[in-house]
Amino acid sequence: MKSNSLRIHCLIHVCFEGIGHIQLWANKHKHHLSYTHLFEEANFPNQDEFDMLIIMGGPMNIYEEGIYSWLVTEKRFIKETIESNKAVIGFCLGSQLIADVLGGKVTTNNYKEIGWLPIRWTDAAKEIPILEKDALAPLVFHWHGDTFSIPPDSIRLASSTGCLNQSFLYNEKVLGLQFHLEVTSDSLEKMLINGAEELTEGKYIQSAQHIKDCSSDFIPQCNHLLEEILDWLSSK
Repeated sequence: MKSNSLRIHCLIHVCFEGIGHIQLWANKHKHHLSYTHLFEEANFPNQDEFDMLIIMGGPMNIYEEGIYSWLVTEKRFIKETIESNKAVIGFCLGSQLIADVLGGKVTTNNYKEIGWLPIRWTDAAKEIPILEKDALAPLVFHWHGDTFSIPPDSIRLASSTGCLNQSFLYNEKVLGLQFHLEVTSDSLEKMLINGAEELTEGKYIQSAQHIKDCSSDFIPQCNHLLEEILDWLSSK
């Protein structure tokens, strides 16, 4: 990354799950954002047209190529981007796609996690300056039923009670986060509306009302951590 202003490309899988607080962070730093909306048309830029890749979430699974044919092309594009030595960050489905192209396994987790639940940073994570000073168990927003194994040559950064692998780092500049630090009040509301059928009884599934009631306390914390992570990753 040679310039303070970056060209950041974003992969969006569904119309109701955008980049959330990332938009405000990018505006603040005068970064240029471009998008591939995979629910419309799977057109990807050339590798020389962007500096950093952000991969968002979605309700589909990474192994559903038969339903979402663009997954095949998307995975190839993500692999090429990583091999081009760019900074890459993926949230939820995005993290699972990264894990898959790096040789990890994506499978159904023992539990669905939906709501504000704590993660624990590993000792390896605390070697990263921006995470060293963070709370031992920050509450972050989850919405997933799948999980990933830690890919070869990657470092586990976080776990939760309901899911062993919550985050990993590859080659110091490719980051997978199973949780949603980018969530805003507006994006949270859209997720709750469009995913209402998933809010069933479960050990790690919270009600829509509980999620909303907690949002004003925890969204600012998530967004602050997100900005620190993006500042760190974009400097790579």
